[in-house]
Order: sequence, then C-alpha cells, then structure tokens
Amino acid sequence: MKFSEMDFLLILTTFMILIVVLMMVAIYSVFIKKKSQLILTQKIKEATFEQELANSQVEIKEQTLNYIGQELHDDLGQKLSVARLMTNKLSFSDESEKKEIANEINLLIGECIQDIRNLSKVFITKQVEHFGFVESLEREIFRIKRLQLLEVHYDINNRDLEINSSHALILFRIIQECINNVIKHSKSKCIELLVIDHQDFIDININDTGIGFNTHREDNGSGLKNMISRAKIINTDFKINSSEKDGTKVLITYNK
Repeated sequence: MKFSEMDFLLILTTFMILIVVLMMVAIYSVFIKKKSQLILTQKIKEATFEQELANSQVEIKEQTLNYIGQELHDDLGQKLSVARLMTNKLSFSDESEKKEIANEINLLIGECIQDIRNLSKVFITKQVEHFGFVESLEREIFRIKRLQLLEVHYDINNRDLEINSSHALILFRIIQECINNVIKHSKSKCIELLVIDHQDFIDININDTGIGFNTHREDNGSGLKNMISRAKIINTDFKINSSEKDGTKVLITYNK
C-alpha cells in the first residue's frame, strides 16, 4: 500500500500537533506544580508569621505580669506598709503629730491610687497596637529607669514612625529581649538605645558596655536564634557584634 504525499503530510501534521499538545500538557503540569509550591510556601510563611505574632503577644503579657508583680511588691507594697505603720503610730501621738501623720498618710494613699491607675494601663492586651511602637518603647525605657535596672541613653530622630502594627509587635519583642539580655547577662551599668528613621528603613542600635560574649559559641542558647528568625519574618536584618570584656552592639534594620 502506497502513501500519497498528501497522506504523508497529514500524518506528519498529526504527529506534530500531538507533540505540541503533549508539550503544552507538560508545561501546564510544571506550571501547576510550581504554582502549588508557591501557594504552599506562602501559606507556610503566613502560618509562621501568625505563630510568631501569637508568641510575641504571649511573651508581652508575661513580661507585663512580671512587671506588675514587681511594682506591686517593690513600690505599692512598700508605700502601703509605710502607711500602715503610720496609722498605728496615730494612737501614740499628740494632736499636732496626728495632723502631720494624717497628711503623710493622705499623700501616700494618693500616690498609691496614682500607681494603681498607671498599672491599669499596662493591662491593655495589645499594648503596641494601642500605644504605637514608639510610645511602647518609651514605656519600656521608663520601666527600666523607674526600677533603676540600668542607666538608659535614648534618642530618636522621628517619633512618628510608620510601622505595620503586626510587624511593630514582633520588632518590639526583639528589642525587649535584647534589653532583657543586657539586664540579665551583660553586667553593664548603662545601655544606649538609638532609633534612626531613614526614607526606606529604620535603624535601631542597642549598645552596652558590659562583659560581652563570643557570638560564635554553639551554647549561646535559643534566644539569639529566636531573635534572628523573628527578624527575618518581618523583613528585618539583625546583626550582633560582641566580644568578651568589650560589650555588645546590636543593629536592627527594619525595611519599610
């Protein structure tokens, strides 16, 4: 049986069409696979971000409760104890002393009421979202100064920073953890906190003059790794430079 030239062309055309169809199917399959991988990767990123956000919220609540407990014990408790002692003293005092003691008790109670009002503000669940990043940071600095934990040198060139509220919460936790590490481990008497706003990014410098540490040691703990991983989640660079007996310098760069 002989094939005519027309039959040959028809078979060749059919074969080429089949090859093109198969190639399109293959390309479409690869496209669908890559798209699925991208969607899965994006979902994993979103889930990781939400988890870190939730962790940060829990940690801030724990930090807040610790702060309130310390304030109740060290400040409010002491004032009420003094007020109680002065109340007991009233029964052994003459009229002129009673008036003076009563005034002192009144002042102490007034201070206690103001302290309770200040503490009640700390109970707000979403502190950073409510107060904003800068005010939350300054409240943290005020807490450190109030408890005389460290001498703080703080400077900021723009108090109207524009940071996504969810990012701000995680960024605040990173800074808070850096400060807590200085308080617990550095043996430094002071800390320098600089916030410098640029057009496309924000630099945050946290420096101390403490004993420092070897950043390359494997037993530095999970805290440093957690800060680095959290920084990556919010598109932030985290750099730490430290050596033993030479203090620690942390540079956090948040990309807007």
